Amino acid sequence: MTETVPRVLVTGASGGFGAPTVARLLAQGARVAGLDRAPGEHVIECDVTDDAGVAAAVDTAVGRLGGLDAVVHYAGIGIPNDAGGPLAGDALRVIDVNLLGAWRVTAAALPALLASRAERAGQRGRVVFVASELAYLTFPFVSAYSVAKRGMTAYADALRVEYGTDLHVTTVYPGYVRTPIHDAGREVGLALEGQVRREEVDDIVGTVARTLAAPRPPRDTAGTRAGAVELWAGRHLPGLVGALVARHVRRRAAAGRYAGSPLAAGLVARVTGRTSVPDRSTR
Repeated sequence: MTETVPRVLVTGASGGFGAPTVARLLAQGARVAGLDRAPGEHVIECDVTDDAGVAAAVDTAVGRLGGLDAVVHYAGIGIPNDAGGPLAGDALRVIDVNLLGAWRVTAAALPALLASRAERAGQRGRVVFVASELAYLTFPFVSAYSVAKRGMTAYADALRVEYGTDLHVTTVYPGYVRTPIHDAGREVGLALEGQVRREEVDDIVGTVARTLAAPRPPRDTAGTRAGAVELWAGRHLPGLVGALVARHVRRRAAAGRYAGSPLAAGLVARVTGRTSVPDRSTR
């Protein structure tokens, strides 16, 4: 870490990435405050979709820490949705939590982040956005999540352009990691498990910790070398990657891999000609 013990705010601090990140930073000597709907030791209760609640929670965190040097954004939810379905409800909430939540917290934390530069002999504050490879590698039924994470990368770019003189801004792109964010998809038979390469929690926690400690933190980074290749392909070869994903989806649909999921019925009908989703238990 830097010579001055950093003061770090972590959103989604009780979650699959947030909790181990808080533990690691504390073990490294950092002062840490977390925000999460599930409060606990070092974690302040906060709903990142609530403007007033975010402002109050960030103010409390800055007061506890005696200032603020870095913010790490993990807060997020994942609820499957139909890209052609209504925005209201699940899709809107995913965008509100994952994208606008990060925006709200950053805006509330910005004055303290900018003030820390003078306190730390010109060392710039840091903002780390934990996005997803799904920002560029889009699979079915995660359109709201992909939109939110692609939007997060755009917001990070905007923050970098407007405040880069005073802030280091990094976007981290995890691949699939088995955390509770995938529970909603698993419950309706639309889990990403087995469809994509898996990374581990420690890959991402370690990447974030190294980013906070780096003298020159990266602009964009994946959690693993394989993830970096996938991210490059998604960003620079979107036509090829899109075609590969479409072929993968057609094969899964034809094999009944979306069996029993009403949300998938329309897609299955479009790509296979079947008018219903077969139940694999009867096959």
